Amino acid sequence: MVVVMTPEATDADIDAVAERVRANGGEAFVSRGTVHTIVGLVGDTERFKAIDWRQMQGVDHVIQIGKPYKMVSRDLHPETTVVKVGTVPVGRDTFTLIAGPCAVENPEQTMRAIRAAKDAGATIVRGDVYKPRTSPYSFQGLGEQGIEILQEARREFGLPVVIEVVDVSQVAHVADVADCIRVGTRNAQNFELLKEVGLANKPVMLKRGLAMTVDEWLQAAEYVAQRGNSEIILCERGIRTFEPSTRNTLDLGGMAVAQHESHLPVIVDPSHAVGKRHLVAAMARAALAAGADGVMVDVHANPEQAMVDGAQALLPEEVVALGGQLAAIAEALGRQMNR
Repeated sequence: MVVVMTPEATDADIDAVAERVRANGGEAFVSRGTVHTIVGLVGDTERFKAIDWRQMQGVDHVIQIGKPYKMVSRDLHPETTVVKVGTVPVGRDTFTLIAGPCAVENPEQTMRAIRAAKDAGATIVRGDVYKPRTSPYSFQGLGEQGIEILQEARREFGLPVVIEVVDVSQVAHVADVADCIRVGTRNAQNFELLKEVGLANKPVMLKRGLAMTVDEWLQAAEYVAQRGNSEIILCERGIRTFEPSTRNTLDLGGMAVAQHESHLPVIVDPSHAVGKRHLVAAMARAALAAGADGVMVDVHANPEQAMVDGAQALLPEEVVALGGQLAAIAEALGRQMNR
């Protein structure tokens, strides 16, 4: 059950609803949107049903939602949410290209990748400084040094930046310097981390876990939304199946289900889905044709020398060509590409 407040509701009105929930043995989670504030109710539903919430000051209406993900459900919010990363809107009315290095390795490599991304029409930069790796002996990222490189790139190219966090201790600092915080595949069900990014005052990109069902993915997003942050972008990046010919299996059907069930925008990461450079552009085009709200691709000028995922990184000229193809497909479909 959720209580939707009127646009005119005061902090005192919201606090009164939350206190009423607590008085009935429940917990209240407040999510403040641009128009409405929503109070999620956790506890004995039968007790809550007995309360005439509409008689309380500032309450607009009450919605009964039977799904385990209430705040991110389309039942609560029929219109698709538009999430702004910096000044760039990510949502159903536009198509967004996000591109950049999978990992920040050094200033020259990063600047070349981001320059190519911008030339391709990307309006948001990806670049990671903390890398959760399968092997403890693999490159783990540059950390603070990498953040400084990304800040310089943002000053030079004027594009907002998405940075992944892998630990609760990193959230506050990354929130200060990034335009969007990403929770990666390996942490998609790290619930303490999800709660922490939910408290940060920045948009959150949540990748789908390797073996997550769509239902589990949306419940993970609920952890973020329940802490008051509904500025969430979902990212389909392939799931682990029996098929070994690609790194993972890109689930565009799951992407479409997530769009149908949730009001959150959903983008696709074909680079990590297929893991092979020659397949990335085709899957990016397919994602756009299937209705994705954006794609995120890796770029590297010297993939053979890349410290992370070189096999899937597009060359600068390849990402520029892909950008032109995506713009043409978007136009044919009557969609506007972010520029």
